[in-house]
Amino acid sequence: MDLHQILTSLFFGLIEGFTEFIPVSSTGHLILSSYFFHFTSPGNLYQILIQPGALFAIVGVYWSQLLKIAQDFFKKQDVRRFVLSLFIGCLPALIVGFLLHELIKTVFLNSLCLICCSLIFGGIILILVDRLDQTPRYLSARSYPLSLCLKIGLFQCLALIPGISRSGSTIVGALLMGTDKRSAAEFSFFLALPTMIAACSYDLLKNYDKLSHTDELSIMLGFITAFLSGLFVVRRLLDYVSSHGYAVFGWWRIFCGSLGLITFLVFG
Repeated sequence: MDLHQILTSLFFGLIEGFTEFIPVSSTGHLILSSYFFHFTSPGNLYQILIQPGALFAIVGVYWSQLLKIAQDFFKKQDVRRFVLSLFIGCLPALIVGFLLHELIKTVFLNSLCLICCSLIFGGIILILVDRLDQTPRYLSARSYPLSLCLKIGLFQCLALIPGISRSGSTIVGALLMGTDKRSAAEFSFFLALPTMIAACSYDLLKNYDKLSHTDELSIMLGFITAFLSGLFVVRRLLDYVSSHGYAVFGWWRIFCGSLGLITFLVFG
């Protein structure tokens, strides 16, 4: 493994970790980064297997809460209800993702124009929703009504379109349903656990035969980098959005999408 491969693995790991939990689309950023910097993703299953690195960042930050949930699952009804709310929230995207898996992987992910337009459109929506002047009705991610969790889950289905963003779609859905900005981000964190575990497991089963031993070091470097950068984001995002909202992420999406779209249309 040469220096270029090492730097490429670290670069993609950083992109994955920094963008997975903020509403800017990690998939869109990985694909645009490949396009602009002429990087190729190292290894057949690299992008699938570095995602758990970012996921472990949530486990690291919320370890005590997750452990408490596991300990109290059979003891407390509110804990079982919260776990059920996450299951209900992730179910729509898992069903639609399973049915449209081949279309997403073979068509959507190969359309740079679609990804750029999704980034721009999602950025505009995020800015508009962030500016809504409404009094939040739901302040705790642990006590969202089950019907609200289902609606957020339906919004998460939009993230199957590359460039929309899983966290972006769930946060927008939550805000439109009357949550506050902090709990919307926190529920998105928790919802990522079952959703991403299921999606990564399914992708791995579908593509396991394509995994080669030469990918192992690249995956390890990307995994660790995604974990560390994801840890940085998860620890700071809630306080940031509580004070500043989500507009900056919307403008960043519009900038990246516009730059990518103009470059693609001019240079191909």
